[in-house]
Amino acid sequence: MARDGHRRPNPFAGGGLDRATDLRADPKWLSDRKSDPSSRVVPVWRSRSLVREPARGLAGGAGDMAYEPGFLPPAAAVSCAEPRDEWIFLGLQGGDGGPDGGRALFAAEVPGPGAPARGGALDGAFDGVLDGVLDAAREFLDLRRVGAMLGQRDGSLLAYARAIVTWSRRHRFCGTCGSPTRPAQGGHVRRCGDEACGAEHFPRTDPAIIVLVTDGDRCLLGRKSIWPDGVYSTLAGFVEPGESLSEAVVREVREESGIEVGSVRYRSSQPWPFPASLMLGFRAERTGGELRVARQELADARWFDRADFARRREIGLRLPGRVSISRRLIEDWLAG
Repeated sequence: MARDGHRRPNPFAGGGLDRATDLRADPKWLSDRKSDPSSRVVPVWRSRSLVREPARGLAGGAGDMAYEPGFLPPAAAVSCAEPRDEWIFLGLQGGDGGPDGGRALFAAEVPGPGAPARGGALDGAFDGVLDGVLDAAREFLDLRRVGAMLGQRDGSLLAYARAIVTWSRRHRFCGTCGSPTRPAQGGHVRRCGDEACGAEHFPRTDPAIIVLVTDGDRCLLGRKSIWPDGVYSTLAGFVEPGESLSEAVVREVREESGIEVGSVRYRSSQPWPFPASLMLGFRAERTGGELRVARQELADARWFDRADFARRREIGLRLPGRVSISRRLIEDWLAG
């Protein structure tokens, strides 16, 4: 098994946050932290994350990064985010002078149609709430757009918050009996309110494989019709029930391209909170089959050799964005 993913984490991974799972079972501690001025809340609005331009030149600034998370102190969050009993404990961020070895971080969903516009007034539920808390350069943005412009720790934190908030929102009713659920364990469990049922629902992650198929000095890339012109990426798909990861790789490649593969090798993984996936990156070698594009899956698929990447501007080839593990799979192959 390749170990490069542990040396160089992908975007949205490698945050190093202390999740302090033992503290999730302490309601009093959680309640105290939700009122502690040193705690911070990571707001999520319509699956978007609050970001701001970093304070340049200050200790703890984001250096060359274009964005950093926008945090809310509890007193501000209580006015615009879900009630405190719905805030989800993310963990402890060390080195901030908070209690118990770090500053407590929570995620909370912000309901309502209004959101801050860049440099503009605050609308709807946000009227006046964030004034004086953040500067004018604040926005709620999609992580797919800004993930590559965040530091490793910041991107991981916002991905974590987005994923756990999305799960919590989608499980407000019991999947067993339909009764309303209530949060427990710091928001990492949603428990059915019907005592006769009592089902507990836990966060889920959907595993998906993503694979760079090679054949000598060329690799196989595909594109979907909804992507910008010229963008080609590695093949990917969800792991099905009763299927191993390597079986999923072989099946997905065959279904989408007609190519048979072997020598399936794991490379690295990436949390992908859109809404709740774990991308498991592989490389595989062609063993047979001829390219036959499954049009219900892809708009196109082609073999590209190394020379094509060297002249990609000339031929109009565009790589996937740097936020995706797909980009890394391609670049690692080109560098190897």
